[in-house]
Amino acid sequence: MVNLDQIRHLAIGTVEFVSPVDIKVILETDAPQSTAINTGVPSLFPRINGFVLIPNEVGALVGIINWLGVENSQYPKRKGYKDFDLIDLPFPLRKMSINPVGTLTTDHINTKSTYKLERGVYSFPSIGDSVVLPTSEQLKAIVENDDDQAFVKIGVAPIADNASVKINPDKLFGRHVAVLGNTGSGKSCSVAGLIRWSLEEAQKRNQTTNPLNARFVVLDPNGEYSDSFQNLNTEVKVFKVELKVGEAEYLKQLKVPAWLWNSYEWSSFAQASGKTQRPILVKTLRELKSGGISATENNFQKARRFINSCHTSILHDLAIGSSSIADKPGRNDFGKRLQSYSNSIRSFVDSCELEINSCLESLADHIENIAKSKFKTYQSTEYYESFNAAEAQSCIDALKAFLDQFGGIASYEGPNEDAPINFDSEQLPSHLELVANQQGVLPFLDFLIMRIRTMLSDARMNSIIGSDDSLTLEQWLENHLKGIVVIDLSLVPADVVHLVVAVASRVIFEALQRYRRQNARVLPTVLVLEEAHNFIKRGYEKSEEISATEICNQIYERIAREGRKFGLSLMISSQRPSELSATILSQCNTFLLHRIVNDRDQELISRLVPDNVGGLLKELPVLPSRKAILLGWASSIPILVEINELEKKYRPKSDDPDFWNVWTGNESRDVDWNSIAAEWQGTKQETAPTNGAEETADIPA
Repeated sequence: MVNLDQIRHLAIGTVEFVSPVDIKVILETDAPQSTAINTGVPSLFPRINGFVLIPNEVGALVGIINWLGVENSQYPKRKGYKDFDLIDLPFPLRKMSINPVGTLTTDHINTKSTYKLERGVYSFPSIGDSVVLPTSEQLKAIVENDDDQAFVKIGVAPIADNASVKINPDKLFGRHVAVLGNTGSGKSCSVAGLIRWSLEEAQKRNQTTNPLNARFVVLDPNGEYSDSFQNLNTEVKVFKVELKVGEAEYLKQLKVPAWLWNSYEWSSFAQASGKTQRPILVKTLRELKSGGISATENNFQKARRFINSCHTSILHDLAIGSSSIADKPGRNDFGKRLQSYSNSIRSFVDSCELEINSCLESLADHIENIAKSKFKTYQSTEYYESFNAAEAQSCIDALKAFLDQFGGIASYEGPNEDAPINFDSEQLPSHLELVANQQGVLPFLDFLIMRIRTMLSDARMNSIIGSDDSLTLEQWLENHLKGIVVIDLSLVPADVVHLVVAVASRVIFEALQRYRRQNARVLPTVLVLEEAHNFIKRGYEKSEEISATEICNQIYERIAREGRKFGLSLMISSQRPSELSATILSQCNTFLLHRIVNDRDQELISRLVPDNVGGLLKELPVLPSRKAILLGWASSIPILVEINELEKKYRPKSDDPDFWNVWTGNESRDVDWNSIAAEWQGTKQETAPTNGAEETADIPA
């Protein structure tokens, strides 16, 4: 039931124009100028982004003020004044424009009114309808989330009497969220704060004495978040590339070993072309991962697999023709390989059962005799004469006879090339060379092999992607999918930083997929990507070679589309929204928008949000720090929020440089470039202090 007395008391104007996205209002001449007291308490009025109500049959339409001004209109005809005989001259009147954002419904319980904000507009007003100021209780109902699970306070609404702004963590993190804003606008503090305030509130409601069962993975390109999540009741792990003395106690070495990579990621790393190089690389990976499939594989199984490979290789040589066994230099290569096969087979002798050892010895002798029959020397030059087809076939028959005696020629039944099976990545170039030689395409892979050797030997990369027998897939998942994990990417080489991000994100996503398949429920996890515009680019170029940028985009677009089904949510943070993938941005359901100055970024944001709140976004270029616009699934209506202040000790390390204090000597900045250069060049290794003294030792690189 509409309270007419209250409407009359709070009325400030009347509707003169109505459209689905915009309502224009004529303010009464006696409406408040700057401070309104007719709501019961002094409040500022009118203000851009403030709220007004237009009463209707279900309660009131809620509007946000987006424009205020003075226009010339007809002279107002007011009852009680003898001004009806005046000439109808233009008269300045205050007007405002509002955007409808929702409906404030009213319930009357025991003579007390309760209010609830609902999304959408039930009915639009008519010309002449009254526009009223909301009371303090109505303002709180508009701003404060009435969701029963809205536990987490992230700030206050200055425009609504500093009413608390709370969010439901399930709605915030359950669907992807984007935190956007220029550098220095408070974006990083908001990211850290949203996580920290959510977990602090969760601890207050923790039903057990155990630590919080939370999972956040923060990919941190600038090394800002290492201290942001301390003193929370959950495990916090920070992974870093280079650990200094004493850091191993509270930091962990970043490891994204090469055996975690799939074939597409390897192709990107090696810049392999699609026609010849990639198929050979895939075959090589499959064979290497097959060799590492089981720690219980015995020596006979290893020998049998090697002999199977020799059989395939000589069959391929014979199929090529005389160029591989009779012509020069093919005959020399064939003779050397036969001798190598014999030596390798002989290395398995004495490690198997007696009967098998005897067969291995005979097989090695047979192949060696064929090789030696063609071996010649001339003036200290060693070479092989031409082999004939019968000799090559004899080797094939001997190898097949051995395999037939012990189970026949084995078909490949191991893992595929994309399985995360541990293998020694340093073996990849040599094995790749062997496979390419078997296929007769070695000249096409020379540069690929050299590139892989060079990159794997890089000491900067080896600490991250190098093989580590002590690290298993189970341990990697345990390290990265428990508690809060901060991955410091600040010193990761540019050659592999995109791959590190892509591989870590993909493995986490696929692990959660398998968790749901086994347990029929999801494991809630949030993947936070700081400086997202560096990793998920809009309009990236596609080429024959699979680039690291393309792989990064593909995995994040897949997570954006499918991650929610498996409990994986994205929180992306960026200062350049216009450079982000349109697919990923379109999948974000909640936006926290800080100051954005760039025209292209503002234009993109305006296309992502509803037309009826476009006026609210016009304030983006002038928002001060800690002020942001919250809109989307986690907020009942778009609202300007003053974000909670994060304690200084927990703030990300992204403060503005303090030039003046350094210039004037108020703060010292001593520089030891010798120490920095030595660490950079790898010529100094710090050691732990001994007997209270700090010692260092110079070690050649």
